[in-house]
Amino acid sequence: MDELTHFRNEIDQFMEFHPQSPLDETQRENFDGLAYFEPNTALDLIVPVEQFASTEPMIEMETSTGDVRPYRRWGRITFEVNGEPASLTIYSDIYGQEFFLPFRDATSGKETYGAGRYLDNHRPGLADLGNGRFKIDFNYSYNPYCAYQSIYSCPLPPRENWLTVPIRAGEKNFAQGPAH
Repeated sequence: MDELTHFRNEIDQFMEFHPQSPLDETQRENFDGLAYFEPNTALDLIVPVEQFASTEPMIEMETSTGDVRPYRRWGRITFEVNGEPASLTIYSDIYGQEFFLPFRDATSGKETYGAGRYLDNHRPGLADLGNGRFKIDFNYSYNPYCAYQSIYSCPLPPRENWLTVPIRAGEKNFAQGPAH
């Protein structure tokens, strides 16, 4: 898990020092790193994906501020968490190049941000391996910016991506964030 530790350290540095960090001055002054679950190798998966037809219509995903953002339902993954079945829909941009996996789980609102967490292909946790397979590493799941400041407009996971199982991997609640 050296790569994961390095990645988390880089994120902490970004959050504390980068001018584009979502944290305000007070949050930065009190920042002592993000809280994470211990690395969980059982939630680092390579799974088959059932790709939807390219004619799948765009959907409007509601955001935390009441706006909507367009996404295409790209494909469905099925996996197990502690012996329990689970499935999630992967979304894409209009071109099918940018992948986005928003989800809520049994930890949402308790151990993790209530509105859900994300994986995307701009970070190491989500990758199209080709041949109908995806790498899904929930250890890289992260809070959207609205977990830190309510001024951000963040897509909310659609109901089809609300899991009943706990995903105890990745980022936990941000103690200094707004209540949701």
